[in-house]
Formats: sequence, C-alpha cells, structure tokens
Amino acid sequence: MDKVNESNLPNKEEDKVLGDEVNNEESNGESVDEVQLLNEKLKECEDKYLRIHADFENIKKRMEKEKFTAISYAHEQFARDLLPIIDALEMASNTCDKEECDVNENLLDKVKEGINLTIEQFKKAFEKHGIELVNVEEGFNPNFHEAVMQLDSDNKKPGEILEVFQKGYKIKDRVLRPAMVSIVK
Repeated sequence: MDKVNESNLPNKEEDKVLGDEVNNEESNGESVDEVQLLNEKLKECEDKYLRIHADFENIKKRMEKEKFTAISYAHEQFARDLLPIIDALEMASNTCDKEECDVNENLLDKVKEGINLTIEQFKKAFEKHGIELVNVEEGFNPNFHEAVMQLDSDNKKPGEILEVFQKGYKIKDRVLRPAMVSIVK
C-alpha cells in the first residue's frame, strides 16, 4: 500500500468551513434579496401612509371650512322669517303720513315713531348678524334683483331700476331675498 499524502486529503474541519462559506454565500444572497424586498415594501407603506395622511389633512381642512360656513349662515332661515315682519312695519309706517291721517295727529305721530324705532332695532340686529340691504343704486343685477315689471321711461336708460316694490336682503355674500323692482324697457 502506498502511503497517501494526508495533506491532499480533505479535512473534515475544512469541509465544514468551506460548506459554511458556501451556505453563507447562498444565505447572504437570499438575505440581500429579502432586505431589498422589505425595503421596497417599506417604501410602499410609507408612500401609502403619506397619501392617506394627506387625504386626511384635506378632509380635515374641508370639514373645518364647512363648519365655519355652517356657523356663518346658521341664522339664515331665522332672518328670512323676520323679513316679512320688517316689511309690514315699514308699510304701516309709510301709510301713516300726515297728509293721509289727520284724525288724531298726536296719537298717529307716536304710533309712527314707535314703528320707526322698531324698524331701527330690526336693522341694528340685522347689521349685527351681517344682514344688509341689497343695493339698488348700482342698477339692475339679476343676482340681487327680481324684475317684476318693465316700463317705459324718458328719464332713465333701459335696464335701470325705476321703483323698488320690496327691499332685498343678503347675509354676507348670499341673497336672502332678491329686491322686487320695476325696470326700464
């Protein structure tokens, strides 16, 4: 028997180390892929989170805006309900002119003064809540005026307001009731 050179024979410990290196290389390759995959998933999740967070912030801002709008116009129906009352008081005040009502001047003057004070109180309350008259001096505007009649006039241009039959009111930038007017043909 020939003597075998032990240095040429594989050592069990060397095999173990070589095998571990091969296994580490394979597992390192798998773990690198796994890390990349996890990083991609993390980026995906971060992107989804940022989008959802942005959507939430937008919804939050929109809800806040809607809340302030609702608060600003909360008295709209109440104000609309009071408009006929102020109209009736103004008509009562206008019908008690001294020329028409000579029966008891002192009594009628006091009644008219009371009505006018009530009208002023209504106007102050309206002003306090942002309710104001629709302007008729600037001319006809279909957004703020309702033309109920068209008449001929030599003094005014076509489309101008001749007479106001019922005052219009608005709250902030919304029309509560358009002014009923007659305009020139």
